[in-house]
Amino acid sequence: MAEQPEAEEYYVGAYWGPRKESPEDCARRTAELLMALAACDPLLAQWYKPARSRKDARKYPLMPPDLATLTESFRRGVNREKGGPAIEQLGFTFWFGNGGARGEDVDLRITCGDHGGANPNSCVMTLPSGGAEAERLITTPMLAGVLRGMAQAWDPDWAVATSWEHRALMTETPRAGGFVGWVTYLSRRRGTVPPLPAPVRIEPVENRGTVIVLTPERLTAKNIEHVERGKRVGELLARSGVLEPVIPR
Repeated sequence: MAEQPEAEEYYVGAYWGPRKESPEDCARRTAELLMALAACDPLLAQWYKPARSRKDARKYPLMPPDLATLTESFRRGVNREKGGPAIEQLGFTFWFGNGGARGEDVDLRITCGDHGGANPNSCVMTLPSGGAEAERLITTPMLAGVLRGMAQAWDPDWAVATSWEHRALMTETPRAGGFVGWVTYLSRRRGTVPPLPAPVRIEPVENRGTVIVLTPERLTAKNIEHVERGKRVGELLARSGVLEPVIPR
């Protein structure tokens, strides 16, 4: 029997430049995001603190969001050299998941409060690689909804929902803010999004920015049309000055 090709793996990520924030600020934004995700799908309504095993993680729920618990989690996630003091300008990192079985789970990794300028702040959600959950989550309406939730909670400069394989084909050196995915968000701070050719769709995000949907069907790196359309739209946006890396070279 011939081997089946591996399925593409998808993610949603929001990125923004230097922004000094406290653990309390990060906790408040995270709580807002978790409530928005819970409204998108039941799989995104359960989150747990990291633990030694998936079974143990179920003992430490993060829903409903508790600001004190989230604040302490970010405070513990301060960046530091081993045994040294906290590196305040690098902000805080907090990673957690929904406790699902391997391959069917969803993880969130958040870095916020970094104001050093070397790396972007980010909120990245990995999606299930297979099963019914993947079929339900990896759709245009669902990813657009998740992206909107991230935009409202984190006010990023740029956000994207796409596959890692498609990302690799968009540019030789894909950097946060510098390419177009299946669904892309651009902050209004970047300027006005120009008219784009059909079937690309442009949708406003209340008082934040714009969502760009590259294709209504599932995007895949195996579809040459999807790849070429992504490159063409990326060129048009770059020419308009709204598609630039979040952290300049």
